[in-house]
Parts: sequence; structure tokens; C-alpha cells
Amino acid sequence: MNIIDRSKPVLVTGGTGYLASWIVKQLLDQGLEVRTTVRSLAQKDKYAHLTALAVKSKGVLQFFEADLLRKGSFAEAMAGCELVIHTASPFKISGIKDAQKDLVEPALEGTRNVLESVNATESVKRVVLTSSIVAVFGDAADIRKTEGGVFTEAHWNFSSSAGHQPYSYSKTVAEKLAWSMVGEQSRWDLLTINPGLIMGPSLSKRTDSTSIDLMVQLASGKFKTGVPSGAMSFVDVRDVAQAHIRAGFTPAASGRHICSAHEKSFLDLANAIRAGYPQYPLPKSFVPKWLFLLIAPLAGFTRKYVRLNVGYDVRLDNSYIRRDLGMDFRPFEQTITEHFQQLLDDGIIKKR
Repeated sequence: MNIIDRSKPVLVTGGTGYLASWIVKQLLDQGLEVRTTVRSLAQKDKYAHLTALAVKSKGVLQFFEADLLRKGSFAEAMAGCELVIHTASPFKISGIKDAQKDLVEPALEGTRNVLESVNATESVKRVVLTSSIVAVFGDAADIRKTEGGVFTEAHWNFSSSAGHQPYSYSKTVAEKLAWSMVGEQSRWDLLTINPGLIMGPSLSKRTDSTSIDLMVQLASGKFKTGVPSGAMSFVDVRDVAQAHIRAGFTPAASGRHICSAHEKSFLDLANAIRAGYPQYPLPKSFVPKWLFLLIAPLAGFTRKYVRLNVGYDVRLDNSYIRRDLGMDFRPFEQTITEHFQQLLDDGIIKKR
């Protein structure tokens, strides 16, 4: 049990990210001293939204330059911190030629470098790591091998590899490495947050996010003829940020935390948008699986992925995060409506 001193600075790695920006904002709103890392201090436009947030908040924000793949680059930012919230992760989902080299090794080395800095920084007592539900399971079909047809924190992704679902594989091996490294010492402890698909308004106008890309494609009419069936996990970005902060400051909290609020289909997502924005060409039905199998390569999916994911309803047990961190979650419709409105306000989705 580690009690974190709230008067000490908190390090949030990769602060310009979609999730990390909300973590930084919520910490600043609580009046804390926050440190965050960026790849280049010279590119001030990349973190201008955080600078603006800090001015309006009760807290203090400092920026440090660091690179996940440069050994020791987090040492300066980490000095004197008791809590490290590690959200930064190599981000590459397209144009991958060599998954092992482009995705898996950077994820592993990035985690290793940050945790080696933790080992070398005597003040650190706790690390909160952003993992994912894709470290819990790889394909939706894996649910057939669970007891009671539900995933829990006891499950690990066993079906992904560098050749099949490489991003999921990279998150799995990175989290396993973190648990291995924490087990080799006794000064600091580790908690992981394993969110589903993160939705909700962004604090910046960045568009390199899976959730934003999904909303843009739905609004464009790309899926007007239908979407693949199957329920998946959704959660609000503001709730995921809150979960990280509670994990940091709840002394008795421990372990992995499935951070999933709602199990909904893409059609449920479209219906939530339609309720507030009926003028957009949103899908009204599911595409038959046999048809999706046929067109999978044209849509950028392998047929193996379609076979093992489309038509399966994912079920996740979120009782532990509710109990351990006292979490509650926003309504699905609120998350989707506020996300869509933010994309309209920022001009990322065209008004109709």
C-alpha cells in the first residue's frame, strides 16, 4: 500500500495524447503540480491546448522533452515525482510493413525505458500504466473459451501475434513486461487501466485517433449500407482519465482494471448519433457476415479477423474497477453526443 503525497509533482507521459490531455486537465483542475513529456519542446503548437488549460486551472504545468525509445530521457521529468502515469505508447496502425519492428519492439522498449527510469528514481512509489482490453483478449471469439462467457482481469490475450492483430499483441507484451519488472523490486507498485474503445470529446483538434476516425467515417456515409454486427466495449475518455487518477491516489488499490462502461454495437453508436443529428447518412442495419467476409480485403480487414470478430458479442466484467476505484460511468448517449458535437465545433466533421 503506497500513499502518494499530493504536494509532489505527478508525471504524465505523452501529455498531448487524446487520453493523456484529459488526465493532465483533471490533475490541474485539482490544483496539482503536473509534469508532462513531449517529443519536441520546439513544436509548441502540438501542446498549445495544454498550455491554455494550465492558465485557466488551479494547478501548475511543466513540459519536458522525452522520447520513448531514448534511454534515460524521462529521468529529468521524473525526478522528485512519487506518481508516474504512463500513457505514452508508440502509435502506428497503418502502413506497417514489419509489425515486430514497427510496433511490438517500440511498445516493449518504450515500456522498458520508462520503467528503468522508475527503477533509477528513488522518489517514485507508484506507476499507473495505460494498457487496454486488447491485453485481456485478442479476438471477440475468444469469449467462447471463458467461464460464463465474460472476460475478467484474470484473462490475458492469447490469440494475437505479430502477424494477426499486431497492435493487440504489442499492448499485451508491453503490459506483461511491466508486471515482470515490478515483480523484481519492492519500492514501487504497479496498477494498470485496461480501457475499451475510448470515445468522448477531445481537448485538441488532433484527428489521429481510432474513435475520431470511426465517427468521421460514420458521418461521411461510408457505412450507410450497414455495419458489421457484434457488441464491443465503449468508455468515455473523461472516465478513463478519472480512473487513472483514482488508481494513482487510492492507497489500497491494486492490480489490473477493466475500464469498460457499455457493450454496444456499431449500430447502437449510429443510433446514438442519429438521435441528435438525424441529417447525417448513418447506417440503419447490419451487413450480413458472409457479405462482410467477401468484401473484407477491400475494407482493409483480413478474412481471419472478420471470422473471429464479426457477429460475436463481447462481455466484460467491470465490477472490480467499480469496487477498487469507486468508479461510475457516464451514459453512452451523452458520451457519443458530446463527442460528435466537439467534432462539429472543431470542423473535423462538416455541418449539414
